[in-house]
Amino acid sequence: MKKTALFLERVYAKYNRPELISPDPLEFLSRYTSPQDRETAALLAACFAYGNVKQILKNVNAILEKMHNSPYQFILHSTHAGLHRTFKNFRYRFTGEEEFCAFLCAVKRVLKKYGSLQNCFLAHFTPQDQTVLPALRGFARELRSGTDLHSLIPNPDKNSALKRLNLFLRWMVRKDAVDLGHWTNISPAKLIVPLDVHLHRIARKLKLTRRNAADMTAALEITCAFKKCCPHDPVKYDFCLTRFGIREDMDYENLDAFK
Repeated sequence: MKKTALFLERVYAKYNRPELISPDPLEFLSRYTSPQDRETAALLAACFAYGNVKQILKNVNAILEKMHNSPYQFILHSTHAGLHRTFKNFRYRFTGEEEFCAFLCAVKRVLKKYGSLQNCFLAHFTPQDQTVLPALRGFARELRSGTDLHSLIPNPDKNSALKRLNLFLRWMVRKDAVDLGHWTNISPAKLIVPLDVHLHRIARKLKLTRRNAADMTAALEITCAFKKCCPHDPVKYDFCLTRFGIREDMDYENLDAFK
């Protein structure tokens, strides 16, 4: 594990840099300064982080442009009819107008009830929990309550890796040259790696997991392996490792140079 830790630290030192963020939906968060706008934009960007990265960026950019200077205020003061007028004929892969508008109404309901997404998450969070998983599931249930959001918020009671919600948490909780770290009441040590096909492939290459499925069990296993290398911030390696296979100038073979 010491050899793996040295390898991961070398990759982190070289690639955890803001100039390597693009192409990544994380880049949209720098448009805003208020915590409410950043967390709202982050949830939107993370929930649509599936599919081709160029299409993800195009879609999220189009959504945020229609929300003008404040996605938080736009959603908070929206109406069901107004959302359907603004996003008439919306379509992004598996997500259509009905589901997207229902999602925005769910976000509005949470903001009205708790005042912020952070407050909603903290209502389900217990500091004694080993990971954020119980709170993450409660947060997802809160958003899905009475609404079918199958393509945007997965069923938290299944063994899904909940990749996009864990990505949202990484952006909100961690703070370094890349992540923003607005949510200071949650320890980065409790985060779970946002497991997608890219990271799963890399983790198997590094023998951090043997699981064939990129599910929650695998995400927890990989997080545990990262925690042996960095107990206080295991998810720090997510960004730098996922540059491989996402950026056109970086491929999986480049990883071998760090071994």
